[in-house]
Amino acid sequence: MPRMLDVSDEVRAEIGDEEADRLLVGDDAPRSYDCTSCRTPGDPENDRTSTVLFVGEETAVLAFAHATCIPSQVVSVSEEQLQGAVRSITGDSPASGAGAGAPAPQNVPGGQAVLGITSGLVLIGGELHPALVVEPTAPIARPGSDGPGDDFLPLLIEQGFIPVTDTSELPTLLGGWSVLLAAGQLHAVLQPGSEGGGQVAWWQAHQALSVTDGWRTAVQKTQRVLIYAAPVGSIGQQPREDLLRDALDKAAAAGKLVAAAMPLAGTPGA
Repeated sequence: MPRMLDVSDEVRAEIGDEEADRLLVGDDAPRSYDCTSCRTPGDPENDRTSTVLFVGEETAVLAFAHATCIPSQVVSVSEEQLQGAVRSITGDSPASGAGAGAPAPQNVPGGQAVLGITSGLVLIGGELHPALVVEPTAPIARPGSDGPGDDFLPLLIEQGFIPVTDTSELPTLLGGWSVLLAAGQLHAVLQPGSEGGGQVAWWQAHQALSVTDGWRTAVQKTQRVLIYAAPVGSIGQQPREDLLRDALDKAAAAGKLVAAAMPLAGTPGA
């Protein structure tokens, strides 16, 4: 009997009491699983295990994760993103680089773009701030359009991100958004749901993204994360934080950088 399985109230509300109880007594719980967060094996009889329900417009997928990786919760995604989640759960959707994320808006001329995320520390006003730099792997088209333009920055500005002209200024806080950190690893960037619903994943890691001890120390102090975003090809993979800052400065000077500050959700500690 899997005594260490956690079914949160919100998951129970979605799947119903009967199915939740069947999971808890072991009727429908797996004997083993690959954690939907860290992708390593888990055993609900011996490991504290969370139920994670991915909910699309028409379908839902129940996954399992180590409780130390992510709490039991409902994650609302588009139907397209749900298929990406299924591929992630089954291991058929490999991550692209350390910061590879769940499928985001359409790229050009169609298909799925992936948001790459790089973590680093940014010095502003003599203080180190934890930051995430977001750059798509392909141009982002406005949903419903067939390109060929790149609407990544306009779409983010419509969501409340602010164009950056000077990286020495602290970005303003963006209401309704947050950064989910669990067990010292980055799991998702969350945005407000539609029609007043709960938060949904704007970016979600296929595999939890590790951050440095210095980054965790900084976020523990500030309790917020700076998010910088730029179009494909603007930043690139920078091996050092000074080079990352130089790339941010150049993107800002070219009018290709937006930013926002977001509160921390979850726990920064390892």
